[in-house]
Amino acid sequence: MLMSDSRPIRASIAGASGYGGGELIRLLHAHPTVEVVRLAAGEWSGRRADEAWPSLRGVVRTELGDAAPAELAEGADVVFMALPHGMAMDVAPAVLEAGARVVDLSGDFRLRDAEAYPRWYDRVHPAPELLGEAVYGLPELDDGSLREASLVACPGCYPTAVGLALAPLMADGAAGDTCFVDAKSGVSGAGRSPGERGAFAEANENVRAYGVPGHRHTPEMEQTVTAAAGRAVGVSFVPHVVPMTRGILATCQVPLEGPLDGERALGLLEERYGDSPFVRVDERLPETKATSGSNFCDLSVRVPDEGPEVAVVVAALDNLVKGAAGQAVQCMNLMFDLDEREGLWNLPIYP
Repeated sequence: MLMSDSRPIRASIAGASGYGGGELIRLLHAHPTVEVVRLAAGEWSGRRADEAWPSLRGVVRTELGDAAPAELAEGADVVFMALPHGMAMDVAPAVLEAGARVVDLSGDFRLRDAEAYPRWYDRVHPAPELLGEAVYGLPELDDGSLREASLVACPGCYPTAVGLALAPLMADGAAGDTCFVDAKSGVSGAGRSPGERGAFAEANENVRAYGVPGHRHTPEMEQTVTAAAGRAVGVSFVPHVVPMTRGILATCQVPLEGPLDGERALGLLEERYGDSPFVRVDERLPETKATSGSNFCDLSVRVPDEGPEVAVVVAALDNLVKGAAGQAVQCMNLMFDLDEREGLWNLPIYP
């Protein structure tokens, strides 16, 4: 579907030199209904996109700019913000005021409580009035608000995997008040300039925990599972970086307070996501390679016949696609009344 005047959806990308921005360029270039009108990347300003991204050679030669908010919005229906945490909260208000819709990939509008930002993001939020207006961009758990949204806060990669894994069991009422999450991420999750955490010599043949205790994605996860449960739920979260480029694998242990066997647990996932094209529920345990380069999230669950009364839900996704740029495009599709699969219906790369 095109815009009402039979023209493409015009999009700008801020942060086009980072991994999220690069994935947005790749996905939107192939999107049948989108025209990218502006690419902004401060440190690469004045250079071409295919200099920042060798994969774009001979295909995308657009010059990267250092656009002010009004310039990002000029001629654009939607502005994707793939900026570091703490930047979009300064830019988004002016973009919205200029008349463009915003899809933000950072954490700047994900939390409902403005008082949480100094603790988790080291900043007082300059636009707290927008936190109540922002729609959380997890389409599979959306109540229809995305279609009317002017500002979308796309979830982080870990919260996407954990939210999708836990929401069905939380809504059923069998789960307890605390969940325990052990999650692994590829090094691209640290960003394009991650320092030692993403350096090959530091990451190769190594697995390390980080952000313990108190990773900034924790309150976002708790916000999602609390909404699904209809009561306060805590999340004990331990992330790890592992020597692979892409991928998230989240193993979620959920103590049970009500009767639940493995067949019923899998049925809860199937019932919740039966109409969701990008969530694949299967008896087989997920693996990251099976989702690489795609917008799919794979889920499965186990409940032991004996031992602790705990359900183990496992989720796998590509942190740069379903965990970032692909999810942002999926949200945009819904915002503009498109099929949510448009531009994203691609199979994973395997092996």
